[in-house]
Amino acid sequence: MDTHRNYENLDYAIGFGNHVETEALKGAVPKGQNSPQKCAYNLIAEQFSGTAFTLPRASNQKTWLYKIRPSAAHTPFVDAPEFGKYVKNDFLNDHGLTITPNQLRWKRLPLPQKPTTFAEGLVTVCGAGDPSIKQGIAIYLYAANKSMTNSSLFNSDGDFLIVPWEGEMLITTEMGKMTVKPREICVIPRGIKFSVEMTKPIRGYICEVFKGHFRIPDLGPIGANGLANPRDFLVPTAYYENTEEEFQIINKYLGKFYKCTKKGSPYDVVGWHGNYYPYKYNLDLFNAMGTVTFDHPDPSIFTVITCQTDEPGVAVCDFAIFPPRWMVAEHTFRPPYYHRNVMSEYMGNISGQYDAKEEGFQPGYGSLHSLLQGHGPDHESFTKWSNIDLEPIKYPYENLAFMFESTYMFKTCSFVMDDQVNLDHDYYHCWDKLAHNKLGDKP
Repeated sequence: MDTHRNYENLDYAIGFGNHVETEALKGAVPKGQNSPQKCAYNLIAEQFSGTAFTLPRASNQKTWLYKIRPSAAHTPFVDAPEFGKYVKNDFLNDHGLTITPNQLRWKRLPLPQKPTTFAEGLVTVCGAGDPSIKQGIAIYLYAANKSMTNSSLFNSDGDFLIVPWEGEMLITTEMGKMTVKPREICVIPRGIKFSVEMTKPIRGYICEVFKGHFRIPDLGPIGANGLANPRDFLVPTAYYENTEEEFQIINKYLGKFYKCTKKGSPYDVVGWHGNYYPYKYNLDLFNAMGTVTFDHPDPSIFTVITCQTDEPGVAVCDFAIFPPRWMVAEHTFRPPYYHRNVMSEYMGNISGQYDAKEEGFQPGYGSLHSLLQGHGPDHESFTKWSNIDLEPIKYPYENLAFMFESTYMFKTCSFVMDDQVNLDHDYYHCWDKLAHNKLGDKP
């Protein structure tokens, strides 16, 4: 698989939520104003608003782009049925959806049998709400084996949080280029054009939020440092293509796909400044917190980034990870406890083993535990961790699982409830032996 662009020795700006200024040609970004009468290099000034104009300054997000051609210059959009065959975003309409409270688990999404780009390889698993009212969430899997050449995708419906588990993604965006490999994540905010290239097939998970944007969580009594530190987030720097070639622009709008053509590359931003941009983060840099006395902490302690609802502390999506770490709790059942949660939990495995499902949850697998449905370690994990000598244990570096946790009640897409995407029909059996647990003697 050939790549169209060079992704070696990329430069990044550093920090979460900063106002960044970056130029590929010196002087491309005007000084002292945003929209001069005539921009340097005959560029066009274009503001890209990621929030409403009147949002409070602390939450306001926008970027000024200095481009060769305006984004408005393209042919009319037309339907693109070749994209989105397995994409659904209207979860208010039950057509094509399955409603079930059962615990669900899926094996890996197979690699495509024919050349398939990232834009073609999206499969919606579940979700809630509707992007037309900017309320809700969708969770996807992706599998692709073909680079996007002279084509670009942008999503009008929400922000994409992308979690690879196989293969490195080579991503070009309007703000610059970045590489994202397993054990890293990236966020592509709503509306930003991007292309995905690769040198070998890629697979992973995506969470899309229909309202708001991701941020790093407050730390409360943890203090000023810890979890995902702001300095470890990386932002692409300005990169531009000056070409007369024709590009295809793909737009996901209200869950459907449309396409148009544009003269010249959409990646013609010679300089930009602002705080609305894509970014990446290396999960190995997460400063995990945990107990040094007893009991397993709530999984919220492992939150990397969060997108909040209008109710403080209640998330559209909390993205939490279960990274390699020391386990030292005394007289404690160390895996995540048995649980009924007022939130919905979709879990995936990036690499290694997950301590609560040591055999049945391999990299690329996914599980859904819906609101208030019981879940927890399987019988083998329960037996092991109930009897093991509680010495300090370091979980292996390979072990890295994650969770998308949401306040919404999920509906699953009917096309993921058949064998095509390897629904594990025997998942519930992992708790069978625990159904025979007997009341024991007083300890």
